[in-house]
Amino acid sequence: MITVDHHEQITSRTASVLLSLLLALTATLGIAPGAVAATSAQAACGDTSGFRKVALSSLPAQAADTTRLIRAGGPYPYPQDNQTFHNREGVLPSCSTGYYREYTVKTPGSATRGARRIVTGNGSPKLYFYTADHYATFVLVDIGR
Repeated sequence: MITVDHHEQITSRTASVLLSLLLALTATLGIAPGAVAATSAQAACGDTSGFRKVALSSLPAQAADTTRLIRAGGPYPYPQDNQTFHNREGVLPSCSTGYYREYTVKTPGSATRGARRIVTGNGSPKLYFYTADHYATFVLVDIGR
């Protein structure tokens, strides 16, 4: 019994130290605490509180081009555009299949589609997420700015 209690104390102390280290690392890297929460526990559908909001005008010009195509309903330059995004990475809020659609944001000089995408959520209002690293991270896009 003494060993179990001692083990629990060490485990609790270790967890506390690890949490402190994680918080210090995210602060050092400039990662918002909400960004960490969004990846560690998937938010409910429509909950965008864990995402940094950026103006469309702050993204590469090609993101604005893609957004215009989305709003116009196409035509899209790649056959993979306007397809269901399944959120397999679990970074975006958890929604039903078909809620998200993905679109390529062209990368100048790239022979492939590149890593940049806009993923939309079919809520009300429609949500626009941007990733520059092929779904590893997302920001919420304010398309009015």
